[in-house]
Amino acid sequence: MSKTTSNHKSNSPSQVTISIITCSSSKYDDKIKGKVVNDPSGDLIEELLKKSGQIVYNRKLVPDDKMMIKNAVKEALFNEKVDSIIITGGTGIAPKDITIESVNDLLDKEIPGFGELFRRISFEEIGSAAIVTRALAGVAKGILIFCLPGSPNAAEKAIERLIIPEIGHMVKHARGI
Repeated sequence: MSKTTSNHKSNSPSQVTISIITCSSSKYDDKIKGKVVNDPSGDLIEELLKKSGQIVYNRKLVPDDKMMIKNAVKEALFNEKVDSIIITGGTGIAPKDITIESVNDLLDKEIPGFGELFRRISFEEIGSAAIVTRALAGVAKGILIFCLPGSPNAAEKAIERLIIPEIGHMVKHARGI
């Protein structure tokens, strides 16, 4: 690691506050019907973040609906306690996968390196199927937003290998502190 990067990281917050949003119509339907909602990716993301010392402010479940996704993200964006938003689900290429389209409109800046590195990590494990993901990261109103696939394995890779090692550093830059 370069001296500059090391210096930036050492002056970055070691703990940030994160809102987790799961995008899944089937899980949302279960919730509406009063059924127990099984959200392994959301659960794993929360567990890994807490284990690394981060604060999970809240979790939200929304269906694959553009306005509901946007509203959930906006709610987190206007909460002064939230430093970052992690969204799981809806990043594929199926017609119902609209998380990226929902979030793109809200971004001030995209962080292309996140998606590029995530696909590289995925390629090492699953091969050419990695091209199907549209994982994305960006900044809106000084808040980091990460859009991850709904697969627990993919979420784990993104959290452990990319997000946890850089989140404090990224928040520092996104907030201009």
